[in-house]
Amino acid sequence: MSDSDSFYERVWQVVAEIPRGSVTTYGDIAEYVGTRAAARTVGWAMNAAVGSGLPCHRVVNRNGELTGARFFETPTVMEERLRAEDVRFLDDGIVDMDRHRWTPTEHLPPARDFLNDGLESA
Repeated sequence: MSDSDSFYERVWQVVAEIPRGSVTTYGDIAEYVGTRAAARTVGWAMNAAVGSGLPCHRVVNRNGELTGARFFETPTVMEERLRAEDVRFLDDGIVDMDRHRWTPTEHLPPARDFLNDGLESA
């Protein structure tokens, strides 16, 4: 397994835990799995997982924007799925992050205990 495969697997473990009606950010996931600077790579992992059954629609950018929407079946699917979970949007079309943000560091055990590959530094 390559390093990127391992990273993607860790990201997907976190995404699987995001509760219905909540969202998290690429950066929140990257920080939890080891390095906040890898937020873009978290985005690539999300793109690779669209259609897999993971709740990829619950991952947004730091501002609550649905930047991954273009990778879904249609450009509106991501928003439709979030609205179906009663996620509220602000007037400018972004997720109400104050109400719906879920962060792995606050809601999951330490990464070294939670993630399959036994991270040493997280």
